Amino acid sequence: MRISVVVPVRDDARLLERCLASLSAQSRPADEIVVVDNGSTDDSALVARAAGARVITEPERGIPRAASAGYDAATGDVIARIDADTVCPPGWLARIEERFAADPSPDFVTGDAHFPDSPRWLDAIGRHAYVGVLYAWLTPLLGHPPLFGSNFAMRAATWRELSPEVHRTRRDIHDDIDLAFHVRPWMTVERDRGSVVGTSARAFTSVGAIARHVWWVVTTWQLHGWAEAPWRRRARRQAARRRGVRADAARSPRP
Repeated sequence: MRISVVVPVRDDARLLERCLASLSAQSRPADEIVVVDNGSTDDSALVARAAGARVITEPERGIPRAASAGYDAATGDVIARIDADTVCPPGWLARIEERFAADPSPDFVTGDAHFPDSPRWLDAIGRHAYVGVLYAWLTPLLGHPPLFGSNFAMRAATWRELSPEVHRTRRDIHDDIDLAFHVRPWMTVERDRGSVVGTSARAFTSVGAIARHVWWVVTTWQLHGWAEAPWRRRARRQAARRRGVRADAARSPRP
């Protein structure tokens, strides 16, 4: 099994250097690291190349575009996704490999995060009021756990099936939640609570950052949520899983 790690970045050279150092310390090394330079004006691309990563350029700004470009370019059987401010524990990739080597294996594995650079109280807020609420709120709406962009992995074949449908050109959505809405009823999303990465708390350390992230959740939901009520979505997934359906008739409608 080959595992590619995709890291979108824009003007985050300092944090990217730490992120890539954590990948170089993995007990199970990545077969490929793809850093997507999304129009950086700093040394992000130089930092990535110095660490041995493969650098591709996505000049059109926006995390959905950058992440999708990285997934498209990845050559592994499994694609893992983190952010430039993510720090992975040494066993992170080995754990991903173990999950995807299982029988039956999932289509997606999504993990958790903590905020080690923050005061203890802020770390607790991040883990419970940010990551915890994300899972608690979106799981019943989606009918499966959401994908957490700082720490998830998927089969490359699964990405190829879903990639024509994701909203690449939108800059005002969460790309990971958008992808989660496109998960087929028969696909499996596994939350691995034991997979915990470190990341920065900048998403919720200012009013502006909080407002932006909340608005992106709203706009992502507007793209998908009204097309199918949560209880109908859950029912479709449960019925498809019971029947083992893998047919276009089981696909959720796209708005």
